[in-house]
Amino acid sequence: MNGPPFRVTARQPGGQARCGMLRTRHGEVATPAFMPVGTRGPVRACDPDEVAATGAAMVLANAVHLALRPGSERIARLGGLHAFIGWSGPILTDSGGYQLVSLDRLAAVDDDGVRFRSPYDGASLRVTPERAIAIQRELDSDVCMVLDHPVPFGVAPEVARAATRRTQLWAVRSRAAHPGDRLLFGIVQGGFDPEDRAAAAQAVAGLGFDGHALGGLVLGEPPEVRRRAVAAALAALPEAGPRYLMGLGTDRDLLDAVALGVDLFDCVLPTRLARNGVALTPSGRLALRRPEFADDPRPLQPDCGCPACRRFGRGFLRHGIQVGEILAHRLLSLHNLTHLGTLMAELRAAITEGRFDALRRRRLRALAGGGSMGPGPDPPYNGAPSRAAAGPSAIEE
Repeated sequence: MNGPPFRVTARQPGGQARCGMLRTRHGEVATPAFMPVGTRGPVRACDPDEVAATGAAMVLANAVHLALRPGSERIARLGGLHAFIGWSGPILTDSGGYQLVSLDRLAAVDDDGVRFRSPYDGASLRVTPERAIAIQRELDSDVCMVLDHPVPFGVAPEVARAATRRTQLWAVRSRAAHPGDRLLFGIVQGGFDPEDRAAAAQAVAGLGFDGHALGGLVLGEPPEVRRRAVAAALAALPEAGPRYLMGLGTDRDLLDAVALGVDLFDCVLPTRLARNGVALTPSGRLALRRPEFADDPRPLQPDCGCPACRRFGRGFLRHGIQVGEILAHRLLSLHNLTHLGTLMAELRAAITEGRFDALRRRRLRALAGGGSMGPGPDPPYNGAPSRAAAGPSAIEE
């Protein structure tokens, strides 16, 4: 591609929040943007056109899971990941580093790479930095990620620093293996110490990547610890490139990260909550399994235009969740994705018009108050340790 792949289009006066445009081979992505997650390719239980209608411009797929089943070579023979999942827009593929946490009992790491044991059939997959790039090129994604080594909150500092050193070695090898025919993002580790984060960001920033991700967060750390780590890393990263905070998905966390200057996000939260009967709203979460919703004819959110809110009431959705009706799961997934897509669109408009701070305050007040629609404030989402503890049957999504 000719010219830089990312440009900043607006900034909040007196702050760090910004809008941008990311250019890829399959179209442009206006930022801040949330990417719905399709661990095994498609966003779970959702048609691609429905996902696009929620406001999503780019989706995320997991390279390791797809390499394990059905195989990246098979997907390449079938026309690449876009044709395979029926998605015509941009796709970002995660390299597989996160699986060192989520599938920790099935992974063995050394300085050369990682050996995974498949949670599907026990088969072995060796992933080096070079192989991670090759797998993502076979998938034909628009944005490739380097192989990295995250660690959960609470590990010893020397363990976190060893993982950061390994990530930086892998970043150099990934950069050398990448032919430059699509975008490649580096990943900043550094554990949870702000100084280590800043040093790691400075090292990765010097390698000439098209964008930079902040990995190894949303892994059990308190929000304030995360905020300090993010702020330290962002201060050391070039402003000209996109910044991507991996794994973030609650309203409050998204608002805080956009205020710090982050551009891209992903999380399994909206679809995972949906499968557990939880709807996202501006006033907090609706846990539809609660008995008071059984006779409630109201939509999840009166001003929402998603398929769930246009035609169905809370009573029906609760019934569907209770009896395992797949339609209820689908409708809640589309509602939750629409909720985050709408939030991102509102943030882009507010930054462009210089009113981001006011919108953020209003959104945070609504979440803190709960309101008549919701159960109260959103709890923080730090899901990775519980996913790892749940074992391979959890498979992230």
